[in-house]
Amino acid sequence: MIRIDKTSQQAAILLGAVSLFVTAGCSTKNYVRSQTTPLVQKTNELDDATAANNRAIQSTNDRAQAGIQQAQAAANTATQNATAATTAATQAQGSAQEAVNRADSLASVVANLDNYKQIGDVSVTFGFDKSELTKADMAQLDALAPQLGSAKGYILEVTGGTDSVGGADYNYQLSQRRAEAVVQYIASKYKVPAHKFYLIGIGKDQEVASNKTAAGRAQNRRVEVQILSNMAQTNSTAVSQVR
Repeated sequence: MIRIDKTSQQAAILLGAVSLFVTAGCSTKNYVRSQTTPLVQKTNELDDATAANNRAIQSTNDRAQAGIQQAQAAANTATQNATAATTAATQAQGSAQEAVNRADSLASVVANLDNYKQIGDVSVTFGFDKSELTKADMAQLDALAPQLGSAKGYILEVTGGTDSVGGADYNYQLSQRRAEAVVQYIASKYKVPAHKFYLIGIGKDQEVASNKTAAGRAQNRRVEVQILSNMAQTNSTAVSQVR
């Protein structure tokens, strides 16, 4: 019969308890590890996603700020250009008003018109729907230069006309542009003061030839320039010189 002494029994019990504790401890660690590892991974993924989102937000914000600044700069430039254009338009309008006298007739703007006598005239014609002077037109206008130099107390009546093709309003505008082209050339080349010009655009109202033929229509597409001298002023100057 095998006998197990008390000491051996106690050692066996102690060894079993230790084994059980070690086994239980390992199981607990494994369980904790199995539960916490996914949480750590998820946390890391969230951290990475948050960092990526922050970078994306910052990048978007930077682009937005750059776009806002660019748009603001463009708006400022547009405002400046608009202001400059408005100023230029106002100045141009003022200059145009000062450049020539526009009237339906000389009698409405020139006092004592009966005292004026025509001392020279010239006529230039334009191509269909054109308002630009040709070299031939300029040469004809240059013929006025000697008379302008010798005339006293004169004014220039500049009358623009058109043929019968097109509407009345358009032809009035076209006749004005033609007359303005003549005024600009004479004023700039011969330094004629602005107040000397009296510009009239008559459109197709007063034909100088029949509009039924091409030749007649060509003659109606014209600008007539007349030099009118104030004879009363001229005579007064002559009397003063005699005295």
